[in-house]
Amino acid sequence: MKSKLEQIDQNIAKFMKLWGVHALRISFAIIFFWFGILKPLEVSAAIPLLKATVAWLPFIEADVWVHIIGWWEVVIGILFLFKKTTRIAIGLLFLQMGGTFMPLIFLPDVVYQNNNLFLPTMEGQYIIKNLMIISAALVVGGSFYAKDSKLS
Repeated sequence: MKSKLEQIDQNIAKFMKLWGVHALRISFAIIFFWFGILKPLEVSAAIPLLKATVAWLPFIEADVWVHIIGWWEVVIGILFLFKKTTRIAIGLLFLQMGGTFMPLIFLPDVVYQNNNLFLPTMEGQYIIKNLMIISAALVVGGSFYAKDSKLS
């Protein structure tokens, strides 16, 4: 026989299972659309870091990259709104995430205090938190096939 506390815990867990992936998809949609649209509008606080990151890329100027990446993020956000396009959103997200980690390698003076890997700057923290975004995308993507998996 389950205690009242165990029943409450199970009800909370059922609620989380029912709504968790939906909440992640909506959160992705909001964050990617919002942060993405700020770039082509040229009001994003991330623009200097983005420009410094892509400055070495050939053929396209840094200002153009800001717009490309911003619209890419807007598309990711829109695609997360619909279950049928979520897989595409996740694919685009993973491609985009590769670029977000570039400053950790190419701009150590910007992302680490005194070039110490254990002391990230605010920019470094902003980038490192993307590990959580990748993990959440794995959860959303895994939800398409692992409905009642016993793995945890």
